[in-house]
Amino acid sequence: MEELKKLIKENKVIMGTNQVMKSLKLGKLKGIYLASNCPNNTKDDIKHYAKLNNVKVNELDENNEALGTICRKPFSISILGY
Repeated sequence: MEELKKLIKENKVIMGTNQVMKSLKLGKLKGIYLASNCPNNTKDDIKHYAKLNNVKVNELDENNEALGTICRKPFSISILGY
């Protein structure tokens, strides 16, 4: 969690399913954080492409609303990439 907060503070994260998926397919990510209540079909797709590109996937205990709060956004966030 400390690493995530550091990445957010340094503004080195990509938010949202579409942006993360696009960057993941292009091989631009080192790792991904998934909220605990991220939809299963999305989670499966992310894990599949992450495995192909050798990207680390971290599943968080926090739900998408808590992740939005951690990122200081007024909306929920299911996926973060860095």
